[in-house]
Amino acid sequence: MEASNKRKKHICLLHTGGTIGMIRTKKGYSPKAGYLSGLLSNMPALQAEEMPEYTLVELSPLLDSSDMAVAEWNKIGSKISELYDSYDGFVILHGTDTMAYTAAALSFMLENLDKPIVLTGSQIPLCEVRSDGDDNLITSLLIAASGKVNEVCLYFGGRLLRGNRATKLSADGLFAFDSPNCPHIADVGINIRYYHTEAMPKREGGGFSFVPFIEVPIGVLKIFPGINFSLFDAVVTEKLKGVVLETFGAGNIPGEGNALIPIIERAFRAGAVVTVCSQCPQGTISLGAYAASSSLVDAGAVSGFDMTTEAAVAKLYYLFSKGLTKEEIKIKMEENICGELTRE
Repeated sequence: MEASNKRKKHICLLHTGGTIGMIRTKKGYSPKAGYLSGLLSNMPALQAEEMPEYTLVELSPLLDSSDMAVAEWNKIGSKISELYDSYDGFVILHGTDTMAYTAAALSFMLENLDKPIVLTGSQIPLCEVRSDGDDNLITSLLIAASGKVNEVCLYFGGRLLRGNRATKLSADGLFAFDSPNCPHIADVGINIRYYHTEAMPKREGGGFSFVPFIEVPIGVLKIFPGINFSLFDAVVTEKLKGVVLETFGAGNIPGEGNALIPIIERAFRAGAVVTVCSQCPQGTISLGAYAASSSLVDAGAVSGFDMTTEAAVAKLYYLFSKGLTKEEIKIKMEENICGELTRE
């Protein structure tokens, strides 16, 4: 039997920090520059014939993901843009706390993808005996080399999720992420089962481009019973450009005194885009379905439908970074750009 001449895929393994590559210190787990390469060289599975080639690229400084912000998203996006033509796909090692935010951000800033970008990490460091990082890393590399996906994804605990639909549901479970409003792109057991109807189609026309985010002031306001809206008077100023409002259920807010509405109206007049998302992990916003939400429409708020808060925040950054007007952004927030929402 003749040996196969098929070229192995070459994947860029982009290490940004996070639990997967951390070491024990006197102050707890912490990332250490140069440490991960030694761990990877001692993983026999990475040398298996069916594994793709990979090159480890380590960002500096390595970060706990709680320190990730717009500047770090831009740094990751810029590095992928720089290396885009040199690799068949990318696996990004990232901390779990803000992985869903970064996945959502990259899904917008990396336009017209025709290669996989897979974010993964672990709840237990690779250096520990029971680490979940081995499977997450190995499977992510196989997915990135499979040719089955061409979008930003998040792989964790046997689930391949659309990046801008993922959310972290567990602080300490090994099945930490899910996409309650979007079917999985793949489920992983003995085999990797891809659901091709759920993956974004490969682009036709239009080249890959990178849209760095500008750091516009954006806020997230979560409604709760008994909330004192007057406390937010000093926060919602003319400097605030975007607000994600996490409401009850399908978009409902307390009606007593309607104290929130003047704040929303003032933000709207000052140029802010107010997007309504639900506190419920599953379901969609339906503004106007109840009297308790109709006042938000009158105040100029737009529906986030079934977007996660992570996706809504990233989308606001993206649209403001595109230089659109407030009215254009309002329209775009209710449109599906890259699989982030479903309109019924």
